[in-house]
Formats: sequence, structure tokens, C-alpha cells
Amino acid sequence: MGIEENEEREEIKYSGVRAMPFVIGNETFEKLGTIGTASNLLVYLTSVFNMKSITATNLVNIFNGTINLATLVGAFLCDTYFGRYKTLGFASISSFLGMLVLTLTAAISKLHPPQCRPGETENCPGPSTWQMLFLLSGFGFLVIGGGGIRPCNLAFGADQFNPNTSSGKRGISSFFNWYYFTFTFAMMVSLTGIVYVQSDVSWAWGLAIPAFLMLISCSLFFLGSRIYVKIKPDGSPLTGVLRVGVAAIRKRKLKLPSGASLGLFNHIQKSSINAQLPHTDQFRSLDKAAIITPDDKFNEDGSAASPWRLCSIQQLEEVKCLVRTLPIWTSAIIYYVTLVQRQTYTVFQALQMDRRLGPSFKIPAASYTMFSMVALTIWIPIYDQIIVPALRKITGKEGGITVLQKMGIGVFLAIVTMSVSGFVEVQRRSLALKNPIGFDPIRGSVSSLSGLWLVPQLVLGGLSEAFTLIAQVEFFYKQFPENMRSIAGSLAFVGIAVSSYLSSLLILIIHHTTKGTETEWLPQDLNKGRLDYFYYLVAALEAVNLGYFIVCARWYKYKGSSGGRIIEEVDVEKVQTGKELTP
Repeated sequence: MGIEENEEREEIKYSGVRAMPFVIGNETFEKLGTIGTASNLLVYLTSVFNMKSITATNLVNIFNGTINLATLVGAFLCDTYFGRYKTLGFASISSFLGMLVLTLTAAISKLHPPQCRPGETENCPGPSTWQMLFLLSGFGFLVIGGGGIRPCNLAFGADQFNPNTSSGKRGISSFFNWYYFTFTFAMMVSLTGIVYVQSDVSWAWGLAIPAFLMLISCSLFFLGSRIYVKIKPDGSPLTGVLRVGVAAIRKRKLKLPSGASLGLFNHIQKSSINAQLPHTDQFRSLDKAAIITPDDKFNEDGSAASPWRLCSIQQLEEVKCLVRTLPIWTSAIIYYVTLVQRQTYTVFQALQMDRRLGPSFKIPAASYTMFSMVALTIWIPIYDQIIVPALRKITGKEGGITVLQKMGIGVFLAIVTMSVSGFVEVQRRSLALKNPIGFDPIRGSVSSLSGLWLVPQLVLGGLSEAFTLIAQVEFFYKQFPENMRSIAGSLAFVGIAVSSYLSSLLILIIHHTTKGTETEWLPQDLNKGRLDYFYYLVAALEAVNLGYFIVCARWYKYKGSSGGRIIEEVDVEKVQTGKELTP
């Protein structure tokens, strides 16, 4: 048996090295394709499909929200039924089909409305029902693809290495480094080269390039099929969460024993990969799921015969880890609203600003978001190599400060980001009314304010993301039980999804509330509106959210530091006869 295990581990290790070019190649071309398609989508909808700014913004927000929400479904299906290989294969094909559909909408004139004539900004022909349905079918394929790829691609690459050997650990570390390098590389190429082709050369070619890159990604993925390590699905940990909830509801009328854990079922599953957790006093109502009654039956190994009626203390504490993080997660939803605006209304701002760089080159509006990525890329090594060691000497903490403190700094920077955004918009609008340099037939006067004035708010947004978003990923990874880390990764995406929906709802409410008034906030022509008011409103929401986050952070107890104690496995017979209930 030991020889077979060693041989299997050697095969896994060997496959990891051989699979590296296929996995990394697949990751690189997949990101080039998806980012290249999504980064300029807002401009495409308003310029080719003649959608109003409000309509296009809400559609993009709903699309981004749905594709992030789909990751939770993708993670569940992957863990429970299909495994990562099949999920990634199916999702990659779906993403390619989605990009192909979008390419066809640009390449075939009958699949998009006719171009808007100069002077017809208010009466531009919009897409027909069939054109809209065809466009939405492409979005649907992309949602299915993103829902399967995002929660699985990083884990699938790590699966190719044996984590129990030094060479395997080095391989995983190397893969992570290459993974984040390819992400940065894809962002840079997409936000510059591909966006430039889309905006200044041809939308058909600009969308065909990402589709072709996605086809290469699919080809590379399937070329390595014979050598991949394909781990079979072993069930979703969400099932365990549901079991605790069902068992607690079934036993809700029972009284908890007076002792902290006396009389509670504490079978320890030997095959579990999770570290044993101490019993805590938080969420005591869940403890009822572990109360042993005469009706409960047990297997020969001591486990519960009906896991939907009786759960162990360890299972309870794993669920408590999930529940404890939910208030922190909800605070992140409001935070992400700032990031959503960077991808939508910041682009609209750029479209009505002086984007000239030199005598003939004009920076594409969607390319300005690259400054956030550059700021994040520069800041991370400075923070990691210089600031963290200095803070470590002061605080004595390994990370310099706690992950919750990092998140709090990021939320504060989000307030500053939106305040600066509002100030820049006031200057842009003022110069557009007093000193325009041109006229956009769709949007109106173009301000003489340089688009480079967007850099401060984008840099601040990147720094905010470097603190909060990265800290949130670290927070969920460390605070969730080991078998729930796929859920932890999906939870961050779900937070962004809910934020996208919330942002869309907020925009709709503001638009309908202020429409037709003298101070309409979000019209098609930003010069006729007050986008700065909207930015200040988001800054105020972030300020309230910061207060809420501080309250949640002070209440939160880190995993394993709740003052609980590790309880040894109880004798079931003693508990059933009542002998274990006496102090």
C-alpha cells in the first residue's frame, strides 16, 4: 500500500512539471481573451449598440454581477459532481462561444443597429429584439464560462503538484507566481493593445482577437489532457453546512446541557483535512445539532449514522467559522461599489476629457484603468519588502498589522478615492462648459481637462484594492476550514456580484429620482448632469460602511483564538445513559 502511494505521489509530481506549459499557457490566453473582451464592453454597448449610458452601465453591472455570482454555482458543481478538469473544459468552450457571438455582433451589420448619424444623439436607433437576444446569448455563454473557470483554474494548477514534497511545494509556489504574472501581463496587454484595436481600428477585429486567443487557450488545455492530474470530486462542503442547519432545526426544542460541551457529540473524523477547532460559545443555537438523543444511531467507527440528525462539535465550529465572517463579508459589498464605478463612470469621464498624448495618439478611454493595476503592482512589493518588516518590529505581528486592519485602511482609502473623483469631475465639467476642445456626437462637449487628471483617483483605487481586496482573500483563506477554501474563493466573487447589483440599483434609483429636474445627476451627457454628487454620495456610503466595518472587526474573533478548548472525543454510551452530563 505504501509503495502504491509513493508511486502515485511521484506520478503527481512528474505530471506537475510536464503539465506546467499547458496550464500556464491556458491561463495566459484565457485571461487575454476574457479581459480583452470585458474591459471595453461599456464603450462597445454605447458606441455600436447605441445604448444610453444608464442602460449600458446597468447591463454591464448585471453581467459582471451574474458572472461573479455564477462562481458559487460553479464551485458547488465542481466539488460535488464534475471535478475541476471537466468543469474547466466545459467552461472554456462556453467562454469561447460567448466571445465568438460578441465578435459576430460587431462583424455582421444585421446583428447590431445602424450607426448613429451626427446630430441624432437623442433619436439613435437602438438594437432590435433579435439583436438584443443574440447579444445576451453571448453574455450567457460568458457567464457559464466565467462561473466555471474562476473558482477552478487556480486550484487545478495547484492540483498538478504534490503538496507533501519539497519539490511539489516549490512547484506550487512557482505556479502561483506565474499565475499572478500572467494576470498582470494580460491586464496590461488587454488595456492597451486590444482596447486600442477595438476603439481606433475595428470593433470586429478587436473582438475577434480575444476570441482567437480563447480558442488557443482551449486547445492548449485539451492538449495536456493525458498528463493532467484529475482529482475526483469528493462532495461539496456546503453539504456539511446544510446538515448542521437541518440538525439544529430538528433539535431546536431541546435544551443545551449546562456544561460548555458536555453531552455534545464530538466524533473526530480521522480522514478530515481540517485542523481541530476549539469549542466556542458563539452561536450557541447551532450547538443543538450536536445534542445526543436516544434516537441517534452510530456506525462502527463512532460516526453518526444519520448526519442530517446529529453533527459533531468540529462540524459546528466549521460552520461557525463561516457564519462569523458574514458581517465582514457584507461590509465588503459596499466597499466594492467604489471598484464598480472605476469600471463604468470613470470610463465615461475619460470619454469627455482630453485624451491626447502627443500630436496624434489618443489614449482609449478604457485604458485609463490600467493606472490602478500599475499602482497595485508597484505598491505590493514595496509594502511587502519595506513597510511590513518595519511594522513587524513595532507591532510584533507577522504581517505587520492584522488582515482586518488592512481591510479597514482600504475602506478608508475608498472614501478618499470617491472624494477625489468628485473633485476631478467638478473641474472636468466646468472646463467642458467653458472651454471645450471638441464635440462627441453621442455624449456632448469634450472637456479641455487632460485625462491624466483621472490618474490620482485611479492610483488611490489601486492602493485601496491592494489593501482591502488582497486582505479579504487572505482573511477568508485563513479563517475558513481547510475544506471550505473553494467556498472562500467564491465568496469574494459573490461579494463583487452583489455589489454590482447594488450599484445598478443605486444608479436606477438616482436616475429616476433626478430625471427631469434641473440637477439630473446621471444623464447621457455628463456635462448636463452632476456626476460629482453621485461620487460624493458613494463616499458618504463608504464612510458609513467604515463605521460598520469597525464595529464588526471589534466583534470578530479569529479562528482558534476564541477562548475555547479542544474537547476529546466523548464516549457515546455514557452520554446516552446520562453519565456524561454530570459535572
